[in-house]
Amino acid sequence: MSDDHGPAHYIRIWAVLVALLVVSVVGPMFEIRVLTLVTAFGIAVVKAYMVAANFMHLKTEKPLAVYILATCLIFMFLFFAGTSPDVMRTEGNNWEKPGLKAIIAAGLEEGVGMHEGQH
Repeated sequence: MSDDHGPAHYIRIWAVLVALLVVSVVGPMFEIRVLTLVTAFGIAVVKAYMVAANFMHLKTEKPLAVYILATCLIFMFLFFAGTSPDVMRTEGNNWEKPGLKAIIAAGLEEGVGMHEGQH
């Protein structure tokens, strides 16, 4: 049995994932925006890579698995790039989202009030 597939290997990976979970939970408690973003997204990407590489055996599989994964990610980003201009806008030719406009306006007013010391 290879060292990469033995129980000790998986226990080490699990321990690292648990440690990263603790960091991602404790990080936002400091209420520092950059630290929160790094712990929320950066550690999530690292944990996702570790799970895919070790538990899905992407490190040891043929390159075809990597090509399929890369193709799926490219298509996902293309889909996002194609749909985001319409989804993120509040109005366009012959359509509008009045409910979204109201939510945005309320959020902006609330944000302005908080900067002025009002709640």
